Amino acid sequence: GDAISASRQKLESQISTLYGGRLAEEIIYGPEHVSTGASNDIKVATNLARNMVTQWGFSEKLGPLLYAEEEGEVFLGRSVAKAKHMSDETARIIDQEVKALIERNYNRARQLLTDNMDILHAMKDALMKYETIDAPQIDDLMARRDVRPPAGWEEPGASNNSGDNGSPKAPRPVDEPRTPNPGNTMSEQLGDK
Repeated sequence: GDAISASRQKLESQISTLYGGRLAEEIIYGPEHVSTGASNDIKVATNLARNMVTQWGFSEKLGPLLYAEEEGEVFLGRSVAKAKHMSDETARIIDQEVKALIERNYNRARQLLTDNMDILHAMKDALMKYETIDAPQIDDLMARRDVRPPAGWEEPGASNNSGDNGSPKAPRPVDEPRTPNPGNTMSEQLGDK
């Protein structure tokens, strides 16, 4: 099952997913405004790609051999105290293979976000309105339908004649999204100055 093994396709999809937040920042705000928020995602994606190459045999150039050590600080494919059984050339190929895996899936994630900007913006709008998104709302977003309120949502200011029945209440809305002006950045549209 999934807990025991994962396919190359699933692992590569995980790498693409890990870069989604960083790429959304880059696409919306521009490369000069990318934050450090994705640092852990980058670490996880790099470790996953390195394991694919050095432990799980997902490199055509290197084949199904174990190149990893159990412990030690690693920079891409190369241990700080490189194993004596690994040549500089092998370490260089590991670095190239890890980088190629990352770049392929980074570019794949960028293309998916670029092709689905309408969904990204609709998700932002739903989050601004409801503060949270549940599975049925994700289904609406992916089907490009109007996003329904989350389960238990009550419109702010809606009266409930029966008193407090314990059902979830709508959180206080964040400032309503402003009508975007074509020249404004996303940050300006959201009210960040």
